[in-house]
Amino acid sequence: MASRTVAKDIITLRGSAAIVSEFFGYAANSILYNRGVYPEESFAKVKKYGLPMLLTQDEGVKSFITNLTAQLSEWLEAGKLQRVVMVIMSKATNEVLERWNFSIETDSDVFEKGVSREKSDREIMREIQAIMRQIASSITYLPCLDEPCVFDVLAYTDMDVAVPFTWIESDPKLIANPQMVKLHSFDTKIHKVDTLVSYKNDEWDEQ
Repeated sequence: MASRTVAKDIITLRGSAAIVSEFFGYAANSILYNRGVYPEESFAKVKKYGLPMLLTQDEGVKSFITNLTAQLSEWLEAGKLQRVVMVIMSKATNEVLERWNFSIETDSDVFEKGVSREKSDREIMREIQAIMRQIASSITYLPCLDEPCVFDVLAYTDMDVAVPFTWIESDPKLIANPQMVKLHSFDTKIHKVDTLVSYKNDEWDEQ
């Protein structure tokens, strides 16, 4: 008699933390490339999420993002991470021009009762794909960054979390009266990530 093997897509806390932290790494690279923070030739093309993605080849930025995703994964697994914000600032004045805001909702039952969740990898990938496409097309809805820029990453954690010495307390680096664009969200069933970009209101818009 013929038999078939059926598997369920079980999402564990560790698996979800890995998916979300990896997403942040690719999203950060995509933002830096598409917003022209670093020169085009310093990125190499790879395939991820069924899409062509660009990754920085700058050793300093690579190392920063690798350390960042490792730390975010640890906080996600502990259920202590509430939000990650990537800030793009003017290199000359430090004025904040854009804030890419990723807020994270964590399923408390997973921590309190140790339950796992079910969701197919394909479905999660489709949701992440939609966000990556929006980041890639950001040039069509965000003002041009026509000056040299730098970036920083802010993490909003629970108060009781241990913070490594490489991280420092920061102000929220807000933009006064920003314009905002809400992007897609994705959900592993353990962590839900909502994405929003806010940017400096161009004075020309007000005339």
